[in-house]
Amino acid sequence: MADAIFTEPRLAAIYDSLDPDRSDLAFYVGMAVEFGARSVLDIGCGTGTFCCMLACLGYTVTGVDPALASLDIARAKPYADRVTWVHGTGADLPLSLTADLATMTGNVAQVFTSDDEWASVLSAAYTVLRPGGHLIFETRDPAKRGWERWNPEQSFIRADIPGTGIVETWDEVTAVDGEWVTFRGTFVFRSDGAVLTSESTLRFRSREAVATSLATAGFTVSEVRDAPDRPGMEFVFVARRGA
Repeated sequence: MADAIFTEPRLAAIYDSLDPDRSDLAFYVGMAVEFGARSVLDIGCGTGTFCCMLACLGYTVTGVDPALASLDIARAKPYADRVTWVHGTGADLPLSLTADLATMTGNVAQVFTSDDEWASVLSAAYTVLRPGGHLIFETRDPAKRGWERWNPEQSFIRADIPGTGIVETWDEVTAVDGEWVTFRGTFVFRSDGAVLTSESTLRFRSREAVATSLATAGFTVSEVRDAPDRPGMEFVFVARRGA
């Protein structure tokens, strides 16, 4: 089940405003060009920023996400009418769907916390991709211990959002259990004093563990690049589907 930040309509409505700099997505557009892709599947598309960016550039795009509130935001964006939106998971994708490129941006890969969930999403990507197609995604390097900065002092944001007013938000880690990190996001709406929270658990897999899981799913890891927005903190896996 998706977290409240994506499924609660009031939180989904402010998601983009709290993370307005998506210049990192140009990195993924660049790889779509590099690999000659014309059709793209975006797994965990959220509020659809990347899908609509690709649609604007003439790509054939499918976005899949289990959070209906996020998809409602996505469908209202420019060029959204050129995107095929799927409410669900990889298991809900049309059997006829094929793509040259599958992506998971924004550390979506880390929300699949069990081995079965992760294997399922890799299988779905493999099934959709044409032979020779690519799967590209980012995941945080656990050795960098990025979650140690998820605290009220370092994560605090105060934003004045048009139509909503002042919103204050911060994150706080509540548990670290091996590869699994659980944290709580708090959102305070100053217009009416409402306080909403969203609990999330992410899995920090090692580079070796990710590579092994890709090989098991039938992919070949072509390379591992550095993330443009958090250099040195994340892995960007480029994996190729075999014939």
